[in-house]
Amino acid sequence: MGVVEVVPGPLDGERIDRVVAMVTGASRTQVTTWLAEGRVRRNGTVATSRSARVAEGDVVELDVDLDAGPAALAPEPDIEVPVVYADDDVLVVDKPAGMVVHPGAGNRTGTMVQGLLARYPEIGDVGDHERPGVVHRLDKDTSGLMLVARTQPAYEALVAMLAAHQVERRYLTLVWGVPEAAAGLVDAPIGRSAREPTRMVVSAQGKQARTRYEVLRTFTDPAPCALVECRLETGRTHQIRVHMAAIGHPVVGDERYRGVRPAIPTARMVLHSAALELEHPTRPGVRLAFESPLPADLAAVVDGLSASPPTGA
Repeated sequence: MGVVEVVPGPLDGERIDRVVAMVTGASRTQVTTWLAEGRVRRNGTVATSRSARVAEGDVVELDVDLDAGPAALAPEPDIEVPVVYADDDVLVVDKPAGMVVHPGAGNRTGTMVQGLLARYPEIGDVGDHERPGVVHRLDKDTSGLMLVARTQPAYEALVAMLAAHQVERRYLTLVWGVPEAAAGLVDAPIGRSAREPTRMVVSAQGKQARTRYEVLRTFTDPAPCALVECRLETGRTHQIRVHMAAIGHPVVGDERYRGVRPAIPTARMVLHSAALELEHPTRPGVRLAFESPLPADLAAVVDGLSASPPTGA
């Protein structure tokens, strides 16, 4: 075993992934991968749940060679990644639905960053080695525009801009029902569910999250629903999905947040990163703006709906 640690009193009751991260200095993403690969044992038994709690005196063993350093991701030239803009510092990708952004538990190969590494090998030294160049993410089944940094100065600037809400990100989504207000702000903190760690919930213990929305079109048949534009002011995991579900209008096709209903069949949730606008991270005064229309599969879902009649008709 590479590491053997007896849990001290101050860590009694802590989650095992946090304990391993503290002991090794590894990121939580890397620890999740080790757990999925069966490399972590507690009292001689393989630990599979990252949220399992340890007790004082537990023996945690880790089967990794920490002196070997992080393994570099292998470029995968067969992965086609649609790049809509590239300069010396920045890439803008129009990610297809079904593509995982970076390796993680259960997805060690075939990801977007491994495809990009084959064309832009320099991003391997940018940012987090486990997700090189990535400054924000999209879920596997969410399509649309993403920023990727090619240089470390661009990466640091983009991360700071996102934290300061200086990158405008607009999403298109179809939601169940019609929001009472034609435009509004959902300001509700988001955190992980204590019962289901992969599910996010509105929680007073969560991190600040703000989503502005505007209803673009409404429909009555086969069920009341609305095409909505959402603007992110923060970037929490599943933010739009959680916020829209929290106000009673889950994203159509979103299985995790009660958005799957037979009235509107769809192969995936109707959520698309449609626009990005920002000042260039390393070229003051240069403005970048990109738009991506709804892909054909989502456009077909919307086109199959009947619109509400105009007000007063």
